[in-house]
Amino acid sequence: MKLILLALFFPSVYISAQQRTVAECTIYFQNVHDANQSANDNTVSNEVVHKTVYIKGNNSRVNVVSPSYQISTIIDQSTGKVIVLRSFGNNKYMTILTKAQWINANKKFEGLQFVPLNETKNILGYNCKKAQLLLKDSSVYMLYYATAIVPSVKDFEYEFKDVPGFVLEYEAVDNKKNKVHFEATKISLNPVSLSEFELPTKGYRIISN
Repeated sequence: MKLILLALFFPSVYISAQQRTVAECTIYFQNVHDANQSANDNTVSNEVVHKTVYIKGNNSRVNVVSPSYQISTIIDQSTGKVIVLRSFGNNKYMTILTKAQWINANKKFEGLQFVPLNETKNILGYNCKKAQLLLKDSSVYMLYYATAIVPSVKDFEYEFKDVPGFVLEYEAVDNKKNKVHFEATKISLNPVSLSEFELPTKGYRIISN
């Protein structure tokens, strides 16, 4: 009875009490193609693209891998340092950003609107709510986020840093109608190796921001 009364009179407190911060996980995503779309549409790529998110305490790493490129973004939230690794064939580049530079690189997401929608979906056993993110440049994100979990590192994907949960699926359409769509295919809560956050010591050309 006390829990019911608490939920009625203090719903936000009750919901937050049920939400768990995930500080150790690996989440695997794959891009999704709409079978009804033609080969001449504005989908960014018809390549199969895999995305892997690693979170360990204050550290995060996002790997985006396709047959033609690989991009890794590594964040140490305790220092604010962000390292971006890009590989295109034999060409490899490293960019090191301060926290201020990372914020500036994502300034297009400033002032976006979070619009909750009355729709839910189960993804990998997690109840997910649907929402829209509306950007000032008319880009639109449609997403589903798990309400029971929230990542310990919020800005590994900067556009989702204020979403009240863990985004497990999203479709982004920019102002030129280019589209990308990713959905989580597996979640592992096993410990993440510190080696995932180690930086390469050779083979990369340093590029200034």
